Amino acid sequence: MNAATLFGLCGAALVGFGLYGLVTNPEPLRKILAFNLLGSGVFLVFGVVSRRAAASGLGGDPVPQAMVITAIVVAFAATAMAIALVLRLLQETGRSTLNADNSGGTNTDRGNS
Repeated sequence: MNAATLFGLCGAALVGFGLYGLVTNPEPLRKILAFNLLGSGVFLVFGVVSRRAAASGLGGDPVPQAMVITAIVVAFAATAMAIALVLRLLQETGRSTLNADNSGGTNTDRGNS
């Protein structure tokens, strides 16, 4: 097993763990972290694919590297914004989840009886 295959398998495992965490965790902060894990796996797989293409004689192309670096910066900014939104939700409602329960005491019955 060469290094590119190992990195590809690690990237696929990161994508799998991130997708599992995104689906199973109800807390917003854990969903954000799982989404970052999924994105990191995609970046790693994309880098491996571009490296294997360069190693097979197709020439080194700097565009995939530039795209991954740009995606890392965008993911960092999106993570910061998502965490700010979760903090604002916590500040406004006193809880960090978006449950559909009726804990506020408001009447959701629309008189359909």
